[in-house]
Amino acid sequence: MRLLGLDVGDKTIGVALSDESATLASGLHTIRRAGLQRDLRELAGLAQDREVGTVVVGLPRSLDGSEGPQARKVMAFVEALRAAVKVPVVTWDERFTTVVAENALIEGGVSRGRRKGLVDKVAAVLILQNYLDYRKTANGEAREPTA
Repeated sequence: MRLLGLDVGDKTIGVALSDESATLASGLHTIRRAGLQRDLRELAGLAQDREVGTVVVGLPRSLDGSEGPQARKVMAFVEALRAAVKVPVVTWDERFTTVVAENALIEGGVSRGRRKGLVDKVAAVLILQNYLDYRKTANGEAREPTA
C-alpha cells in the first residue's frame, strides 16, 4: 500500500509518495495552490491514480507542542481533504521539517533559486519518511542495526 505525504503551505503543497512496501518516501512534485476545491480535486485524483491507502499531512505545531495559527489552517485543510478522498488522512508532527529540508538542500549545494522550488517537496519526503519509520518501529518491525 502506498502512502502520500503532504507539506501544506499557504502558497504550495509539497507532495511525496511511498513505494508499494511503504518503506521509502520519494518526492513527487510541488503543487501551486489554486483554491481549496481545485487543490482537493488534484489531491483526490492523485491519491486515486497512485492507489494510495493513507494520506499523511504534516502538522506544524509550535515548539511547545500546541497548535498555532498555521496548524489551525492545516487542520481545516485536513478536514476538507478527509471529505474529498476515500482513504484515511492522518496528521504527523512536522516541527523543523522545512528547516531540515532547507539545510539538506544547502549542504547538497543546491542554488538558492532552485531550493525555493524544492524545499516543500523535500519537506513532504521528510514528513512521510518519518511517519513510515515510526510505523515500522511501532509495529515491531524495527531491526537491530548491524555494524
